[in-house]
Amino acid sequence: MTSTAGKPADRTWLVAVAAALWGTDGLLRLPLAEALPAATVVFWEHLLIVLVLLPFVPRALRALRACGRREWIAVLVIGAGSSALATTLFTAAFQAGDPVTPLVLQKLQPVLAGLAAFFILGERLRPGYLVFAVPAVAGAWLLAFADPFDVEVAALQTALLALGAAALWAAGTVLGRLVSVQLPALDVTVLRFTVGLPVAAVLLWAQGDAVAPGWNNAVGLLLLAFVPGLLALSLYYVGLRATPAARATLAELAFPVTAALIGVSFLGAEMSVTQWLGLVIVVGAVTALGWHERSRGETVVMEQPLERV
Repeated sequence: MTSTAGKPADRTWLVAVAAALWGTDGLLRLPLAEALPAATVVFWEHLLIVLVLLPFVPRALRALRACGRREWIAVLVIGAGSSALATTLFTAAFQAGDPVTPLVLQKLQPVLAGLAAFFILGERLRPGYLVFAVPAVAGAWLLAFADPFDVEVAALQTALLALGAAALWAAGTVLGRLVSVQLPALDVTVLRFTVGLPVAAVLLWAQGDAVAPGWNNAVGLLLLAFVPGLLALSLYYVGLRATPAARATLAELAFPVTAALIGVSFLGAEMSVTQWLGLVIVVGAVTALGWHERSRGETVVMEQPLERV
């Protein structure tokens, strides 16, 4: 699908749909987290997806072989860092300290992604970008905390772990955009999990956790791997082919919105008035951003043209 100018139509909305699917993660992961170590869950997520995608691995590797050095580095960072290591760091942040600090610092991801998009992809932001970015980040903050004015950032170790996860996820958005304009979305998805699997295995071995998950966890692992995992990532990389990273990182805020709604509906969570307000603000800002970029002549993100395959 292309625009009248011959450029791919903006797909900010598709990135938001993929991020919304990530929001189902909590509903599926919570029972598994109570039964299995985090490293075991991450390993099996990657293994199940790689087994399904195995027929496509040779084609993806051939496509990557035809790319340059920066695409190789990008794929390694996405698979090893954004797919396996970031999740481990984020989980470790919760284990090392309070549950508030990781959530606070995760809200820096759009800022980090915007900076990375500027330096790596040459994206330029018009002042109008702030009209969408400021409310979106503010809404995410309100959504994250029942009392948004009573937040403490605690131990340095916890903060560093959470910042590391946020930086890796931000890098994943930007580098995923870089690779997605060179490789088909399926190949990017295949490479992400193929590279991530050995890293997840090393993390599992390093922590000494059990490999076998037990048959009673099989259904949960399958759903976790294929809904917020394979399906969401496949849609995400299709969207990234036509969505600048600076816009995509705001669309990804659909993730905490879905997570909050699922938490209230199925997990017995309760939300304060300010959290509901934050949810409405995030949905409004992301929706307005997607509409603006599709319907207005002057977009708020100016892309540096990237050569496509």
